[in-house]
Amino acid sequence: MTAILQRFKIPHVFTLLTGVVFVCSLLTFVIPSGEYERETRSVGGHDRTVVVPDTYTTLPKHYSGKGLLVQDEVAGQASPVSLEGFLSAIPRGMVEAADIIFFIFIIGGVFGILQATGTTTAILGSILKRLRSSWQLLTIVLMTAMAIGGSTLGMGEEFIPLVPIFLIVAKEIGCDRIFGVALVYVAGAVGFAAATTNPFTVNIAQEIAGLPLNSAISFRLLFFVACMTVTLVYMIRYGSRIRRDPSMSLMAGDELDLQTDDVEPPALRPAHLVILVACIVIFVFILYAVQEMGWWLTQMAGGFLLMGLVATAVARLPVREATLAAVRGMEEMTVAALVVGFARGITVVLEQGQILDTLIFSAAAVLQHVPRYVAAEGMLVFQAILNFFIPSGSGQAAVTMPLMAPLADVLGLTRQTAVFAFTCGDGFSNTVIPTSGILMASLGLARVPYDRWLRFMAPLLLQLFVLAAVFMAIAVAIEL
Repeated sequence: MTAILQRFKIPHVFTLLTGVVFVCSLLTFVIPSGEYERETRSVGGHDRTVVVPDTYTTLPKHYSGKGLLVQDEVAGQASPVSLEGFLSAIPRGMVEAADIIFFIFIIGGVFGILQATGTTTAILGSILKRLRSSWQLLTIVLMTAMAIGGSTLGMGEEFIPLVPIFLIVAKEIGCDRIFGVALVYVAGAVGFAAATTNPFTVNIAQEIAGLPLNSAISFRLLFFVACMTVTLVYMIRYGSRIRRDPSMSLMAGDELDLQTDDVEPPALRPAHLVILVACIVIFVFILYAVQEMGWWLTQMAGGFLLMGLVATAVARLPVREATLAAVRGMEEMTVAALVVGFARGITVVLEQGQILDTLIFSAAAVLQHVPRYVAAEGMLVFQAILNFFIPSGSGQAAVTMPLMAPLADVLGLTRQTAVFAFTCGDGFSNTVIPTSGILMASLGLARVPYDRWLRFMAPLLLQLFVLAAVFMAIAVAIEL
């Protein structure tokens, strides 16, 4: 048995995601098809396609021998995903996720330039020097900063290029790769789930539900503090255990080889500080523009390019050297960027086979026949499961909130409770689902096997969901 377990390995992320796309393609043959009507509505300054409640209709399936090989479409009927549809799902996912993919490439190139100027390593070295005597305090400071970014601004993809930097931090304090990824990814994901003013989840959901933007903020702040307390305690306990005995690490035997291992961080110079301030100013403006000017990934990528140009000019980096650094940074993002396209292929087949709306309709139908406390917890579970199929916060809000908000009225729940169930269910599961492009990209960049990550995250995820369930019950009791 031991020999069998040693031979068994979680497949590469691309293999894993391709397998999920294939299974979802098969499900289109057996799960009934149906659809809701949809309408375009302006939400948060962006046009969103949202579901129209009470418009679900079943669709007959068209089966044919031809349809097994190539798509055989018939008007008014749903067609299962053919072999051709399965094979083209991932390329179509790449096309649909092109804005995110190229955004990741561009910010990877910009961070390559920043590393070439020595800014990131100099600042990181300075922070480590000041907090080296207290790795716990360093952990708290860094994770809280990442969590605030996720909770208030909905930051996610922006954290991917930081993974290599946080691996350096993990090595410096005597921890492993998993700890390094968790410093940035888990912190950001927990903050994203414990949303306070997250424009991509709570704001969109509240606007669709007809609630004032950023309402119930005190309840959300309390939940954020509780979630971060649980997360930080878990992280510090894990870090303490592997610092005492490295064999206790889930990555035991890994040397954590980094390109910067034998390089002394450069001294912090005025030019580094100028670059840092300039990048912060540009980044703050980007976030402002997203909120107030309707910017999205294309414009954001342009803002990041400006950071690279400013850093090159301030550091007086030769153009050729800056270009090569940008190319190296983009190369390091290749797996991370492509994973996003592979993951999008899952949504492609579910929509092509027209079974996604059926899953949503079925869950809503079940929730109508249970007590309201149970229904509230059921909403949380439903949103967490659905996140596997729609790992986009704004996309999931547009699909589910037009249904969950009126359903909450029927069940005697507040719409604010329905929004809270959505943000928790959507957010926490991002830390483990293989369809999350950001997660799989971060793990690929850090070379952390997915099975090791699951073993690390399972206890923490259970604690966070129990905490969310408790707060859900409180929300029902106080009629949030």
